[in-house]
Amino acid sequence: MAMRDTDVEIRGDSLAGKKILLGVSGGIAAVDTVRLARELRRHGAKVSVMMTYSAQKIITPLAVEWATQAEVVTTWESDLTALDEVDGILIAPATRDLMASYLHGLQHGPILMALSAARSRHCPVMMIPSMHADLADDPVTSDLVEEIEKLNITVHWGKEQEGKRKTPPHDEVVARFANYVNKFNPDRKSVVITVGSTISRIDDVRHVQNTSSGKTGFTIADHLYRNGHDVTCVAGLTTFTAPPWLPLIIKAKTPDKMLRELLALTNDKIDAWIHTAAVLDYVVDKPAEGKLASQQGPLTINLIESPKHIIELKEKCRGTVRIGFKLETGVKHKELVRRSEAQLEHAEMTAVIANRLEDIEDKAKPRAYLIDKTGADFTLQTINDVCIAINTLVERGIK
Repeated sequence: MAMRDTDVEIRGDSLAGKKILLGVSGGIAAVDTVRLARELRRHGAKVSVMMTYSAQKIITPLAVEWATQAEVVTTWESDLTALDEVDGILIAPATRDLMASYLHGLQHGPILMALSAARSRHCPVMMIPSMHADLADDPVTSDLVEEIEKLNITVHWGKEQEGKRKTPPHDEVVARFANYVNKFNPDRKSVVITVGSTISRIDDVRHVQNTSSGKTGFTIADHLYRNGHDVTCVAGLTTFTAPPWLPLIIKAKTPDKMLRELLALTNDKIDAWIHTAAVLDYVVDKPAEGKLASQQGPLTINLIESPKHIIELKEKCRGTVRIGFKLETGVKHKELVRRSEAQLEHAEMTAVIANRLEDIEDKAKPRAYLIDKTGADFTLQTINDVCIAINTLVERGIK
């Protein structure tokens, strides 16, 4: 069926089934409300909107109604069923006037009534301020934000540009908001995920490297972050741009550096380890100092086996969820499963996500297969299926 203008392409499920109230006050950033509302819907949210009188001078309720496919509350005479219990409230933009009015208990509009109700119901609230830099830097504004945050409201500022503290891009706002709302769900975990490729130095200007853009790892990290988990990435070389809202990315481009970083993280309370990085199985034995001279005939490089990270971490990570990735080529499905089961047993993994190189770019083929220690073999048709399966394993924990 063809998509209508009002339809959105679903890109994730982090807000699926959640009732989200979007409050729009009168900053000029209200012009982005249509994009923001549709981005919320792309991640499954059922969106209701309340607009202040000043916001309606910047963008019409009709445009917002089109974006949300829901009635927009503008006055006390509107249908106030949106004041019923919701799963989260996002105020974007949040003017200083609205923040001050909320802090001092004023009730001049439905948004302030909704915020008062949220306070008694312990509903997650995020505010996205937007104002000129001199107003943002005013000590009174800082005091307002500090007092608001004491009431368990998260305030997220965008960067300063052109003398203004503008709201962040709508995809970033929704990602951070989803993470904040979902942090209150049960079974949120601390997760470490390795990403990208690794290198081994031949000399000071040359190296050997395996192939991985980091796209799969960062996509999984983004999905887990949006679902409220505490995500740390340990990243080698990547060509895929990491989502800027991921909270911590530790750079480690060589196999030994990556292993050292992972071993250091075992000192923290980590609930789940996900190994998507393509770690070199063989590294250069004795890298040369400086630069090897060129045009000197054939160059022989001695490669030696590199420690297997999932084996080196086995002892220290017992009692946690451990998910490996296994890439093979030129094997039948039965052999792919057999090799995955061998890795499961040898490294004591919770599950292995296995795929074949020749299948990755073929959209008609499954993206991967999940093999767990019970002997189950699940087909994962898309990268979204991979993300959902991993999130399920992380939330389930060790049984």
